[in-house]
Amino acid sequence: MERKTFLKSLLGLTTMATLGSFQRFTDSLEEQEEKMPVLFIGHGSPMNAIEENEFTKAWKNSVTTFATPQAILVISAHWETKGTFVTAMQQPKTIHDFGGFPKALFDVQYAAPGSEWLAKEVHDSVLSTSVMLDNEWGLDHGSWSILKQMYPDANVPVVQMSLDYTKDALYHYNLGKELQSLRKKGVLIIGSGNMVHNFQYAKFEQQGEVYFAHEWAIAANLTFKKLIEANDFNALID
Repeated sequence: MERKTFLKSLLGLTTMATLGSFQRFTDSLEEQEEKMPVLFIGHGSPMNAIEENEFTKAWKNSVTTFATPQAILVISAHWETKGTFVTAMQQPKTIHDFGGFPKALFDVQYAAPGSEWLAKEVHDSVLSTSVMLDNEWGLDHGSWSILKQMYPDANVPVVQMSLDYTKDALYHYNLGKELQSLRKKGVLIIGSGNMVHNFQYAKFEQQGEVYFAHEWAIAANLTFKKLIEANDFNALID
């Protein structure tokens, strides 16, 4: 069966009204053979949240290739913590963690609900470290700027996971492997950031549009992609 076909065959999932039905629901998720995909999205400028361009069109089209997820786990490069955390509140706030952009961007509110179920699933799935539940953070623009384009109705629960700035790439790679079981439970996992990100070295056109033309940035981007496609994760981590 083609990948798109079996992804589309995932059943739509609904909220269970009783503990008994919820247990049957989670048991059925455990038995799913199909997996939700894992996406990495270079979110670029926060303005992509309210603009339409080739990038945002690709994000919108991506969700037509698989079923609507039960919940979404976003690992955002904009939430760095000492330790590993996941948001666990019922209604995460929209965080406007940037400056110098039009008011229209600051007016955006992405009102997706949280998911206590998914927060607990992440906590229980990771054995290599203690995943702590957070009730303060919310959804930063690493999450909502892309989700607003992908799921504009904000009707899919979202949990955000932090990056531990005290740990290295190998730690986060192994952490990711522990999260893969969530894919059989209707969870869409998204990594959000950029391959290359350093405004100090950004070049600007006269119109003020940012473009990255440094040879080292292009080389790094191509190297990352080649190593991922070759499944050469040791070289990528190093």
